[in-house]
Amino acid sequence: MRRGRMRTLFAAALILLAVFGTAACGLFSTPRAGPPSPPEPPPATSGAVPPPASPTPPPGSPVLAVKIDNVSDARPPVGIGSADVIYVEPVEGGYSRLLAIFSSHQPPMIGPVRSARETDAELLPQFGHPTLAYSGAAPELLPVIAAAPVTDASDAHQPAAYTRDESRTVPHNLFLDPAKLPPGAPWPGQNRIVAGPAPGGGTPTDHYEVTFPAATVGFYWSAEEHRWLASMDGAPFASVDGGRLGPPTVVIERVKVRESAIRDAAGNPSPIAETVGSGAVSVLRDGRSFDGTWSRPAPDAAATYTGPSGEPLLPAPGQVWIVLTP
Repeated sequence: MRRGRMRTLFAAALILLAVFGTAACGLFSTPRAGPPSPPEPPPATSGAVPPPASPTPPPGSPVLAVKIDNVSDARPPVGIGSADVIYVEPVEGGYSRLLAIFSSHQPPMIGPVRSARETDAELLPQFGHPTLAYSGAAPELLPVIAAAPVTDASDAHQPAAYTRDESRTVPHNLFLDPAKLPPGAPWPGQNRIVAGPAPGGGTPTDHYEVTFPAATVGFYWSAEEHRWLASMDGAPFASVDGGRLGPPTVVIERVKVRESAIRDAAGNPSPIAETVGSGAVSVLRDGRSFDGTWSRPAPDAAATYTGPSGEPLLPAPGQVWIVLTP
């Protein structure tokens, strides 16, 4: 009898050891080496409510332009969901970089901030005399920025406005407190975004993708949220503070891209996207694509978009993305 009881207790101990031993292995196992993965962007879900659309900037609102890093190590970004306009620019190595224009609202933190490019010097005069926040530039570019109608607010000029997030890797970890920068001049009235109804026609479109040599930017129409959900390199694009990014309007502006004399450390030439002139355009809104022509006669003028019969191709209310692509 005593021997049978001992067998029963021994069997129970083995069972308990198996159960708790497995749990302990899970609790105390050593994680695999490697950098931590960024938070997975939330998918578009049924009943999801998109972030509020940026209103038209009130007259007199200062303009802030911020250069945003857009390689995979820099994601997810912070604060760019509050921008009125986001430009996607080609940069050296076949990658893309963002130029975010803020006027309606400035969030408490923006980033990661990276260096300026020659393309910016031609884009920014249309916004009057904005404040330009960036981190570094090629020595050959500094005189161009100094001659441009901008207030230079780089980390070299306004160091107190910038901090580094030690949980991210350098150089993809520099963030900006816009409240610590000098304000830019107001957005010129004649260049301000004017939203309006879509023209008739257009091509039903649920997905549009722009491919750079080393990067891909995609947009997926969500009829439920009435916006184009953005993706970068095939993955949903989300911000830390605002979730999945996606504007009501996307402008695909086909431009001439030429090589500048400036090269990066690897010897790659820095491309310049020419945004003064005219060319083909596709305006994506309301789940449709409207083809036409963009025209911008001078650096201090805004681009206009017209359809085949001269009808204006206006954006929907809210944030506008403009992708500069050859």
